Amino acid sequence: MLRISNHYVSKIVFVLLFVEVLVLLGAAYVGAAVRFMELGQPLGLPNVENLDHFFTSAIAFTAAIIFSMSAMGMYQLDFNEGLRHPFFMKLMPSFLMGFLILTLVFYVAPDLYFGRGILALVFAIAAAGIFIARMVFFKTSELRFLETRILFLGSGPLAKECSDLALQSTSYHRYNITGFIPTPNEELCVPSESLLNGRESDTLASLARQYNVEEIVVSVQNRRGGFPIKELLECKLAGLKVTDAATFFERETCQIRVDSLQPSWLVFGGGFDQSFVRTFMKRSFDIVCSVIIMLLTFPLMLLAALAVKLEDRGPVFYSQERVGKDGKTFFVHKFRSMRTDAEKGGKPQWAQQNDPRITRVGNFMRKTRIDELPQILNVFKGDMSFVGPRPERQYFVDQLIEVVPYYNVRHSVKPGITGWAQVRYGYGSSAEDALQKLQYDLYYVKNNSLFLDVLILIDTLKVVLFRSGR
Repeated sequence: MLRISNHYVSKIVFVLLFVEVLVLLGAAYVGAAVRFMELGQPLGLPNVENLDHFFTSAIAFTAAIIFSMSAMGMYQLDFNEGLRHPFFMKLMPSFLMGFLILTLVFYVAPDLYFGRGILALVFAIAAAGIFIARMVFFKTSELRFLETRILFLGSGPLAKECSDLALQSTSYHRYNITGFIPTPNEELCVPSESLLNGRESDTLASLARQYNVEEIVVSVQNRRGGFPIKELLECKLAGLKVTDAATFFERETCQIRVDSLQPSWLVFGGGFDQSFVRTFMKRSFDIVCSVIIMLLTFPLMLLAALAVKLEDRGPVFYSQERVGKDGKTFFVHKFRSMRTDAEKGGKPQWAQQNDPRITRVGNFMRKTRIDELPQILNVFKGDMSFVGPRPERQYFVDQLIEVVPYYNVRHSVKPGITGWAQVRYGYGSSAEDALQKLQYDLYYVKNNSLFLDVLILIDTLKVVLFRSGR
């Protein structure tokens, strides 16, 4: 895994992205060269003064296609899927979305326009290049490309859970588990044949060298008595990567596990950036995104308001008290998606999947996130951010604080219209779901950055396109 702005990015995805950026840039130049060779002219473009300007056009084309492929989920890899039918089902819509984005770009900046003949060639060459790149990539990954050899210190329940996570076939990583080193007074939860019982004179570092290990994952629940801290330090000084279970879980799932989390890991670990620079960038990002989306979706919001009103003649908007940053309450505004008597008993209820209280218009709005758009007003007021943990009602917060460890940590940042938990976990209607979503929220609170905010917005677009709402 690579770490960019505190967020873990798979090396495999990073390499694939880098290769496809080169393919798309190359397609722009090859398409232009082929087109002008056909016309018997030297390389050059109408309305483009020089190759530097053409490079800007190629960058715009590449950015549009990469953004579209990301929004279609083409960088959320499934090695079992490979190049089968779903790949083509995503590639063609990605290029169509990219074409629409480029049309808007060329309208705003006509000097960047390729010309129809060049653009058609560029798209054809790019599609072929992306297909070949993916074919080579998946074939190479079958040969254990970028595989990492790891060793687990521990043989108990935590070691078993971490090893199962490492062996997931659809993981962005490819791991080769060398084995497990048992520690005293620990329950055996892994196969006995996978234990590495060396000679008494063997140290942890010598075993790692013997088995060509690149990383040691410390997966011991109880570190009292017999914990080889000096040997781990020796491994660290020898250049081996030493990772604790909490960090491994965070890296592989983009969550922070709470049931076995040590408070010291949160206190002394990195992240939790609340500096002035981060706060200023976050607020600027919120304002810019809110203005753009308000302008783009204003006609859609008018249609939504009309549809809500016509369906049952009830109120268009729904305001509800929610808990925000530092536990302060505020009123969130949404398009009403439930019947007016949704809580006629007066007691707050969890929203459920296929909830009978949801209207037909409301169901569509929830799937497409249209009901969330009025919350842009909350962003302007400063009660919410565009990206952050979902704000919850005080009634449920009081309950969840009692049963979910560290639940209040999510209130250290502003809540958001969309968030890491919403795009990763989706629908939730119980305390167990709240725990899973909290683990994603904690990851966001700890590792929040402008880079992660952009990724969440791209994933939100994917959720809207595939109507995989809560």
